[in-house]
Amino acid sequence: MNSSVLLTGPVKPTLKNMTIPMMFGLMMLMSFNLVDTFFVSLLGTQALAAFSFTFPVTFIIISLAIGLGVGVSAVVAITLGQKDKVNARQHATVALMLSMVLIYGVSLFVWSVLTPIFAALGATPEHITLISLYMTPWLLGSVFVIMPMVGNSVMRASGDTKTPAKVMALGALINALLDPLLIFGYGPIAPMGITGAALASIIASSVSCVLVFYRLTTTYNMLGWGYSLAQCLNSAKKVLVIALPAAASNMMTPIATSIVTAMVASYGSEAVAAFGVGSRIESFALIFVLALSMSLPPFISQNYGAGQYNRVKLGYNTSVKFVLWWQLLIYLILMFSAQPIARLFADDPKVIEIIVSYLMIVPITHGLIGVTILSNSSFNALHKPLSALKLNIIRLFVLLVPFVYIGGQINGITGLFVGVALACGLSGIIAYATLSRQLARCHQSMPDTTNDLVSINEKSA
Repeated sequence: MNSSVLLTGPVKPTLKNMTIPMMFGLMMLMSFNLVDTFFVSLLGTQALAAFSFTFPVTFIIISLAIGLGVGVSAVVAITLGQKDKVNARQHATVALMLSMVLIYGVSLFVWSVLTPIFAALGATPEHITLISLYMTPWLLGSVFVIMPMVGNSVMRASGDTKTPAKVMALGALINALLDPLLIFGYGPIAPMGITGAALASIIASSVSCVLVFYRLTTTYNMLGWGYSLAQCLNSAKKVLVIALPAAASNMMTPIATSIVTAMVASYGSEAVAAFGVGSRIESFALIFVLALSMSLPPFISQNYGAGQYNRVKLGYNTSVKFVLWWQLLIYLILMFSAQPIARLFADDPKVIEIIVSYLMIVPITHGLIGVTILSNSSFNALHKPLSALKLNIIRLFVLLVPFVYIGGQINGITGLFVGVALACGLSGIIAYATLSRQLARCHQSMPDTTNDLVSINEKSA
């Protein structure tokens, strides 16, 4: 998609054309986790529980990458909205180099304290042995796993969501082919167990990494060389002002998830295994929200940079309305298919029962958690990362963790799931009210009259 379409095209078709490719790509990318979970589940409940323990820790590093991607996307998009390709290239180049250093540094630190981290999460020595078999290769190869995410953010900032979607789809396909081959072995390839799942992800992501950097260099001309120290520091500062709060905000999710996982662990390995499956299915159920949260920020940033505030407001409100209806439909599907989905991932009756309970309760408020996700990404696109950070603090530590604890005390694992749903619902209401006030302030302080007619026509359509 041409970058100018974000500034001049009809809002609804523009967002739809950006989101659908991202939805497809994310669907394939999410299959990374679902495919890994499926094949690891064939190794037994203990292996599945160990794999479930890894999710919040790997997501901390992924969250850093997401935050860096948010930073570079916001800075590059608003610069392109101001018609400044030279500085956009500089910001993109510096952000990618900075991302490599930060991601590998954090990964090496986590690797050095692996055992204490998972012991604190409630993992048994048997679990930790299996966890280390997965986490060691994953952490050492994390740069290849993570960098395609940051590189794709540069392309999305330019208005291109099709190429990132194709790259994600190819990586997911390679991972799906390698998983059974490396986990269970075939011919001369010895079975590697849970280690094979990590290696499959690294190999698949390495291919994606090469493709992303090739396109950024040849198609978009968004990687440059020979920048001075002053230029690098200037770009790094602009990116990090948004990236660090965004990364901190995203990292809070796995930290809170780790606390919730520790609470779930008190109900046994079956509960941890079921919670891990439910969390991964939940990510897949929120696929449209996640796709829209990636396509909406470039639209908002470019129009914000161009001073077209009515288009910003219309884009956000249109997205919120659609997400609420879409997630209601997804909940009805999950409600009627919970049993067969659970049986696909487990044969232990207790694990199946807990998975079904999760799918019947937690997705009820997925529409409102979608509103929270869209509001957070919109705040970052508006260069208000601290507002997004505050929203996440409220969602996770003022609402989620206390509600989960209280729910668990009242009615065990079922009450814990009810606490998750209630926290998600309340956070969505708060997020919508907060972002709506911010958009009203933007409109009042810098009124946009040039796009009033366009906005009115699109609303009536």
